[in-house]
Amino acid sequence: MKKLFGGIDLTWKKLIIFAVICGFYTGVMAMIPATQDTSFRDISISFEWWILFAIIIIVKSKTPLDSAMKVFVFFLISQPLVYLVQVPFSPLGFGLFKYYPAWFQWTVLTLPMAFVGHFMKKDKWWGLLILAPMLLFLGFHYVSFFGEAIHFFPNHLLSALFCAVTLIIYPLYIFHDKRIRIAGLILSVLILAAATVYGIADKRSHTYDTSLLPSGGETCGIEYDDSYQVYLEDDSFGDVQIGYEENIESYLIYASFKKTGDTVLVLESPDGEKTMYDLSIERSSYDVHRRDP
Repeated sequence: MKKLFGGIDLTWKKLIIFAVICGFYTGVMAMIPATQDTSFRDISISFEWWILFAIIIIVKSKTPLDSAMKVFVFFLISQPLVYLVQVPFSPLGFGLFKYYPAWFQWTVLTLPMAFVGHFMKKDKWWGLLILAPMLLFLGFHYVSFFGEAIHFFPNHLLSALFCAVTLIIYPLYIFHDKRIRIAGLILSVLILAAATVYGIADKRSHTYDTSLLPSGGETCGIEYDDSYQVYLEDDSFGDVQIGYEENIESYLIYASFKKTGDTVLVLESPDGEKTMYDLSIERSSYDVHRRDP
């Protein structure tokens, strides 16, 4: 770890190679269907890995200006490459770059952030004040990933663990003064504890809300209205109810799913006749098929 956070000369050549590798890998992870809703795709969406890369570059840089320029160039190369790798395989083609402006704004912001961040190397108490916003930012990532892992296990579990580990590592390996390291460790533990409690308690942010089976549709196979009852054979998967959608002038089923897996959805008529559907729930999609009568 000490070599990772210092001790190796980070030349411009090494920095550029590092940026190309990170950008290429991220672009590939964003394209592979199997990485959908997993920790492997998170690097293309969120900041936890990019925080690590930035801190490594900051700690290895020689001056505040060197730090600012190297972090800026790293992001200036890696982020466009993420989209460029995907262009030949995406129906959007170069239209993918419509998502780049937000990342370019962050790239520009790395100039002042990395310049100030370099002063963490001074090993003074105010270095922890510089690190604290990054720890809090990482804490927001952790609470999101941890909540997803709890409610849609094992989605994003590795990302949650990565955030937890790096929250502990940063103050311990950036600073050498024992008191600053202890203070930083306490701050990280408090962030982790608060985020863990919130991630467990916050169920509303970790549901999959959707609608399915419009009345009379091909998949549904029957006409129903609000006199019918609808329920899941295993109600631990979430809640379902019948509602009327004005836009399509039809009844449909509103669902709020709490976890992934397979269950059976049942539509029951007022006279007790049941129509059953095999339902497979993913994090942001579902597959439903009517059982043969």
